[in-house]
Amino acid sequence: MNHPQALIPAMLLVAAAGVLSTAAPVDAQSADVSGLRADMIADISTMESKYVGLAEAIPASAYDWSPMEGVRSVGEVFCHMAAANFGIPRFFGVEAPAEAEALEPKCDTDDLAALKEGAVEALSQSFVFAREAIAAVPDASLDDATKLFGRDTTKRAAMLLYVTHMHEHLGQSVAYARSNGVVPPWSAGN
Repeated sequence: MNHPQALIPAMLLVAAAGVLSTAAPVDAQSADVSGLRADMIADISTMESKYVGLAEAIPASAYDWSPMEGVRSVGEVFCHMAAANFGIPRFFGVEAPAEAEALEPKCDTDDLAALKEGAVEALSQSFVFAREAIAAVPDASLDDATKLFGRDTTKRAAMLLYVTHMHEHLGQSVAYARSNGVVPPWSAGN
């Protein structure tokens, strides 16, 4: 699998996940998290379970599968998702750990078994950061102005894009799994 050079900085963010593995989990029941943020955190926890379960269910041999040339492969979608989980929060004022740039990317490999292992780990840890990032922005700051890809918006809108992006690629990943004969674990038996 050849990864375009443009993906390397994003992959470095994925590697930052290891820094967060000792963090206490954030949940929607936290006393400091309420309203929309609590709903987002609960949704992110559900997506984490689905992403990680799907990433584990898809065989490593399918991690280089893509529906057509020029479209991300299974492994690239999972790694993109993990990288985005670390990158998008900067738009609402939460930076990924500084150590990210010094770590070796886990997703930049042609070894499909290693790619699967790295993607599963990066996804798992990136969702920990995602919950922490949402929890870090108090309700009183949700209407604060920010720039999102060069456009004026609010931190709330950036958070909504964050969660929407997760859902978009979850749907893509389900389609990829089913194209490879894998039933999503949460729907198996239904």
